[in-house]
Amino acid sequence: MANATVGDAQLFEDTFTVTTYDQSKYDRVARIGGTSTDNQTQLQLDVNTELFPVRVGSNLEVVLATSLSLDGAKDEDEDKGWRDVRGESTLADMYDYVCHGKIYKFEDGADGQTIRAYISFGGLLMMLEGPYKKLTPLRVDYTYLLVKK
Repeated sequence: MANATVGDAQLFEDTFTVTTYDQSKYDRVARIGGTSTDNQTQLQLDVNTELFPVRVGSNLEVVLATSLSLDGAKDEDEDKGWRDVRGESTLADMYDYVCHGKIYKFEDGADGQTIRAYISFGGLLMMLEGPYKKLTPLRVDYTYLLVKK
């Protein structure tokens, strides 16, 4: 039963293979590009390379979720940070790299069959492009990014 509600909190989940890596603009940030294992979804993501080193060819499991709570409950206390959990287990415990940000923009893809979602995590940006069906759960709202190798 708990897994069903966690699934409700998860807006997007896929595995990507890193295909590009560009660290030319900043010392500790790289823009990585990746393709999902089913080749339907493209990802561009800025990552802090000191916290989460990654290489071309790495496989990353990427999740976007509305809550870090294991029962899928929405974060009720907005003044409480994601690290103020007081010994509780959260989704963040299962991932290597966690960010909180906002989905702020959508665009139609170049082929008319896909959609692009743009998300900002305090200036570190993410772009997902894929079929409408896979990205339909996303909407302009706050979200958590969870990534693990």
